[in-house]
Parts: sequence; structure tokens; C-alpha cells
Amino acid sequence: MNKTVAEATAFAAALKPQLASLTATELLIFPSFFGVRPVADALHGTLVHVGAQDLYVEASGAFTGEVSALQITDAGATHVLVGHSERRHVLHESEALVAKKLAAALAGGLIPMLCVGETLAEREGGRMEAVVTAQLEAALAACAPAAAARVLIAYEPVWAIGTGRNATPDDAAFMHAVIRAWLAARFGGGLGTSARILYGGSVKPDNAGSLCACDGVDGLLVGGASLDAASFTAIARAASAG
Repeated sequence: MNKTVAEATAFAAALKPQLASLTATELLIFPSFFGVRPVADALHGTLVHVGAQDLYVEASGAFTGEVSALQITDAGATHVLVGHSERRHVLHESEALVAKKLAAALAGGLIPMLCVGETLAEREGGRMEAVVTAQLEAALAACAPAAAARVLIAYEPVWAIGTGRNATPDDAAFMHAVIRAWLAARFGGGLGTSARILYGGSVKPDNAGSLCACDGVDGLLVGGASLDAASFTAIARAASAG
């Protein structure tokens, strides 16, 4: 819940001159709902994708305050976040609701980015693998392999988001391997290898390169450090180098 429409379009305007030097990195921005159309328009003709931060499970109807996949695509977005840690832990979305949102995104032609991750208590209790694989199972249970192949996955260790306590590259590599092993077991080895899995959790310019250098880490889901265009582009450059 950051940036007015004017601030979001100013961000896009500040980003555009940097894009010529970022062609090796695929960029995706998730503005608030009000910013999706203006940012998509501002970045039209570039290689930057625009996504929405959430969606509702139904295609249309009497669901005051909600936003559908059709409305999101009509606004110019191609992607949508599903199951972000703040939706799960601040707004108390259940695993069943996350699964329905993932299905709605796929049915609506969007590319969902499914977020999974454990809390500090779950990690300290040695349950991180069980928690993350249970989240994957709940969200992807109804997906055929072809549908699952369209899903991007973001591993978000909740304990490393805005806490000052960072996951190490080894932490990230281990959990990405866990996710790939689960995908391979559930859908076949091909998806375990080809799935695009991102890391998200206190990503900054100074750790982006080392995180992206980890085996199995395909990119980064950036939080607060993405709000400034200069920081965002610095992370993109470091990620590309990593």
C-alpha cells in the first residue's frame, strides 16, 4: 500500500532511462490496484511486465471492494501475486483461499506468482520444509502439470522480511532445492528443473548478487528496497551480475 498514482508514474518515468542497461534482466512491477493502468501505460513498449498485488476468486459479481482477473488484465497487467506473506499473516488468508485465487488467476489468463514461506517459530522448530511443501500442496493440488508450469514461485521466509534478520545464500539455496524436489515429485522432474523460483526477504542492492548466484534461485521478489527507482535498478544490475 505504497505510492499514489502520481508517485507510481514518476517511478516508471525514472525507471525508463535505465532500461537500456537492464536488457539482460526480466523486470516485473506490482503497483497497487490504482497504479496498474498508469504504470502499464507509462511502460508500454518496454520489456517490463506489470502485475497486480492480489485478486478475488470470482470472475465478477456482487463482491464489493474486490478485483477480478478480468479487471486486472483489462488494466494492462499480465501477472498477479497470490498468497503473499502479508495476505497470509496480516490478513489471515487461508490455504484454501490461496488455492482458489491461484485457480482464478490461471483461469483468467494471468501468470500467478505463488508466495510460500515459513515464520520464525516454524523455522526454529525445524518445520520449514514441512510448512513450505504443505503450502505448495494446498495451492497446486488441483493443477495439471501444464497449469503448474505457468506458475512462478517466490520463496519468502517470513522471518527475514523487514526484521533485519537476513536469510543467508545457503538458506535460500536449501529451500529452493526443497521446492524443486517437491515439484519434481509432484509433477515430474522436468518441472523441478524448469520452474522459475524467486527469493524474497530483505533483498537489497548489497545482497542481491549473492542471492542470485545461489543454485536454483532464478530471481528476486523485492519489498521495501524496490520503492526507490535507483535502488530497484541497482538490485536489477546486481541480480544480473549474480
